[in-house]
Amino acid sequence: MKHGLRIALYQPDIAGNTGTILRFAACMGLGVDIIEPAGFDLSDRNLRRAGMDYLEMAALTRHVDWASFENWRGSEVRRLVLLSTKAAVPYTDFVFDRNDVLLFGRESAGVPETVHDAVDARLLIPMQAGARSLNVALSVAMVAGEALRQLG
Repeated sequence: MKHGLRIALYQPDIAGNTGTILRFAACMGLGVDIIEPAGFDLSDRNLRRAGMDYLEMAALTRHVDWASFENWRGSEVRRLVLLSTKAAVPYTDFVFDRNDVLLFGRESAGVPETVHDAVDARLLIPMQAGARSLNVALSVAMVAGEALRQLG
């Protein structure tokens, strides 16, 4: 892996989405951080089904809570980039760094304000008026794809 780009999932709700993201990350050479608690058991069969045989290839790190994730991130000196419907900067206008951590919130609730306040950048995926949000796995693929394109 010539980059250190990582994907972080804040308290994911849906096993199938997380499995899909883990499969994507394994194929693209991205590390994944899961900030617990998750809304499902990480041994869930839906997670295994969506991730297929790629789960064993995935570089997965579990953090018991937000504080432990932040301690890890501080020791790694990584920039945290949150994708949010409340952001103003389109992800396509952002210059990604090879050690960024791309943070995606819970499917049901996003992330709390304390997390919003802790990030280094907030990015938006522009959508048609009236659209609320995209599936988190699609969002991860779009934004990570742009970051990887920029990083070569």
